[in-house]
Amino acid sequence: MLIHDDIYTWKGWGGNFNLAAGSCRLRIFDLTDHEDHKITHLKPIIVVVSDLPAEAGTSLRSVSVRSCCSHIASSVAEEFDLDPSRMMFVEYSPESFYGNRKQHLIAEKVDVVDLKWHGRKALHPQWRPLKSPLREILVDMMDSVSTA
Repeated sequence: MLIHDDIYTWKGWGGNFNLAAGSCRLRIFDLTDHEDHKITHLKPIIVVVSDLPAEAGTSLRSVSVRSCCSHIASSVAEEFDLDPSRMMFVEYSPESFYGNRKQHLIAEKVDVVDLKWHGRKALHPQWRPLKSPLREILVDMMDSVSTA
């Protein structure tokens, strides 16, 4: 079940400089009541973050999700009152094309970000591909949200 789907803006650090502040697409899913009741998920809350596309007319993009994922995970867990031990943090990049005629493909990427939690702060991110069958379940849920 989809809990949240919107643009999420995180605050940076460094006082007035607000270093590494940015925005991303944030989707939060709760698999507790997922239709497949045969599976009990140890981490039923799935937080999916995606970079926003570059603004038209510029190749510049805001701070990437990858560069700030620990900070974003900490902020999301606190803001949405999520238990980090029951939350899976996923970085999602849809397939995209590039080149003069958009002839080159960058494949869709779905990575779990394993984080070490110290209190309410996430540290030491490590990325790994999300494997089946959870990958298919998550991609299907994201597709159904996009087409709804």
